[in-house]
Amino acid sequence: MTITSPERRHRGSGALVGLVVFVAAVAAAALVGVLLSPDTAQEYARLEAPDWAPPSWLFGPVWTTLYAMIALAGWLVWRRFGWKGARLALSLFALQLLLNAAWSPLFFTLGLRGTAFADIVVLWVVLCATIALFARLSRPAAWLLVPYWAWTTFATLLSFTMWRLNAGG
Repeated sequence: MTITSPERRHRGSGALVGLVVFVAAVAAAALVGVLLSPDTAQEYARLEAPDWAPPSWLFGPVWTTLYAMIALAGWLVWRRFGWKGARLALSLFALQLLLNAAWSPLFFTLGLRGTAFADIVVLWVVLCATIALFARLSRPAAWLLVPYWAWTTFATLLSFTMWRLNAGG
């Protein structure tokens, strides 16, 4: 894949509007999890978990930081290349947000832990592809997604372990 020069650089108020859109999109993905899974801390405490599972209070600060980095990463690519110039990368970016938003309702609200595990595995694969494409377009954007990738890798293992520990038979 050959990357051509940036199709369009968004500057000034257009860039600021774009940043607001990316923050809103990422916030919407986070909000889906909160609204569709309002009792995650209680459910998490109720489930059998491995000794290495983090305490529930840690998830809020971690995800807040990660979501800010995710929004900034997407915005950096969009600002430099626009939708047309980064269509595949930004489409995968949007897909990983949807997969991210689906995990909490699947795991906590619906109790579909195996399905949630499948969701997070697909999320991990899509995130890897997103990072690879972002690296060709904007190395800072790709690096901003690396902590998210690391956390998702950890969360994938935790999701699998908790699914198996709570399989009920």
